[in-house]
Amino acid sequence: MQRFTKFVAPVGAMALAIGLSAAAAPAAVSAGVQPTQTGTQASTQTGTQTYIVLYKANGVSGASLAAVRAAGGTVVQAYPQIGVAIVKSDRGSFDAALRAGDTSVQGAASTAGFAVAVKDDNTGTTAAPAETGTPLPGNDNLAALQWDMDQIQAPAARAINGGSSSVVVGDIDTGLDYTHPDLAPNLDFSRSVSCVGGVPNQDPAAWMDNNGHGTHTAGTIAAAKNGIGMVGVAPNVKIAGIKAGNDDGFFFPEAVVCAFMWAGSNGIQVTNNSYFADPWLFNCKNDPGQRAIWEAERRAIKFAQQNGTTVVAAEGNQADDLAHPTQDLTSPDNTTPAAREISNACAVVPTEVPGVIGVTASGNKGFKSFYSSYGAGSADVMAPGGDSVLQLTAAAPNGRVLSTYPASLIGNCLRPVVDAGATYCYLRGTSMASPHVAGVAALVASTGVSNPGAVAARITGTADATPCPADVSIYDFFPAVDNGAPQVCRGGAGYNNFSGHGQVNALRAIGG
Repeated sequence: MQRFTKFVAPVGAMALAIGLSAAAAPAAVSAGVQPTQTGTQASTQTGTQTYIVLYKANGVSGASLAAVRAAGGTVVQAYPQIGVAIVKSDRGSFDAALRAGDTSVQGAASTAGFAVAVKDDNTGTTAAPAETGTPLPGNDNLAALQWDMDQIQAPAARAINGGSSSVVVGDIDTGLDYTHPDLAPNLDFSRSVSCVGGVPNQDPAAWMDNNGHGTHTAGTIAAAKNGIGMVGVAPNVKIAGIKAGNDDGFFFPEAVVCAFMWAGSNGIQVTNNSYFADPWLFNCKNDPGQRAIWEAERRAIKFAQQNGTTVVAAEGNQADDLAHPTQDLTSPDNTTPAAREISNACAVVPTEVPGVIGVTASGNKGFKSFYSSYGAGSADVMAPGGDSVLQLTAAAPNGRVLSTYPASLIGNCLRPVVDAGATYCYLRGTSMASPHVAGVAALVASTGVSNPGAVAARITGTADATPCPADVSIYDFFPAVDNGAPQVCRGGAGYNNFSGHGQVNALRAIGG
């Protein structure tokens, strides 16, 4: 059985993240690998390590910073708003020494990240109320290939409200190609940033997409209506590239924390998150190291939400039931995965963090894609991500979603499209589903609904009810990647673990 992992990175790259490419590679997993105690694994590695340091209360005191230095560490970024510091150290026992020397430390965990330079953090800035969006009827040249937009009634929605330029969507991804002609008109350079390494860097060269994934998700959200190529769900809104995934597609905790702190500090109304936070697919709160990572990321996401940011995230491509996890064969994905038994104490970040809108993927026939993970409580809505096995149609003959792609990387795309010199690529995955919902969230924000809870309620309350498939045996060929369990749909048309509240509907969400 072919195993699909996060997404296949450009040719020659080693890492995988949440969207599925046209031809995904087998996961580097051996069924014979023995379980290991993973919580302290990274701490025993040699060389400089990056650590998440979690404090018991919000705030990072001067005494705590001194304790970091005394334990052999250097603070590279402090987030006193959430009681988190990003630290680097080459001392093998740094985490234990810090905990022994500072009673305010709740946890410290190596993230196998990068060395970076010190920079102060901004304070929070609540997202400003949006101006009312304006209509944007019509299509661009590749509209006939955008089955995904038709499926969620995006063209009809934008004819009423194409979004407002006062709404900014932060695409937390591998960066984006700011030279792409379908993205350049809507780019917000002032709020774009690289967080790779855990410290904000606004040099455009730093947040340029050298992977392709981020450019693809950005186009689905906000590709401009400019007479060429395709049109995004919300073509009048602004898009900010927030690069948290490195060029190999890894999203380490220090970058994820930085990304959400940036969004919450810079008035960004919506973020799209088409990834899981590495190196653990499932972060287990009963493991001391992973608990520190989970809690730091949860605090950063909560900070963004409290400052007006609606957070949308992909469920993943493992066909896992996130409500009933039993085994993780994927982690740690930056070294050698090792089989480990897990439970509901373990969760996928960010999709299982409270308040995050979790998105499963559908194909052109309107039911859950064969690879999409799911779960009662984590799945909120479904959106087009493509399905090249069960849902091939005349409108979607290759079962994939078309969106923008960097011209410099088009050789890595197995199904490229070129229009007027601009480049596009077909990909599939829950990575492709999530930005549809982020685009709809931006349209909802453009109607004047600003509170993240209210935006989520509008999206889930207007989704098209989608019952469980009548015959779930169609998924038998693709059991859960991590524990081999068959895919099981539970619930009714109003809510079930496959589609959540149903397939997102852009037109209904804006009141059309």
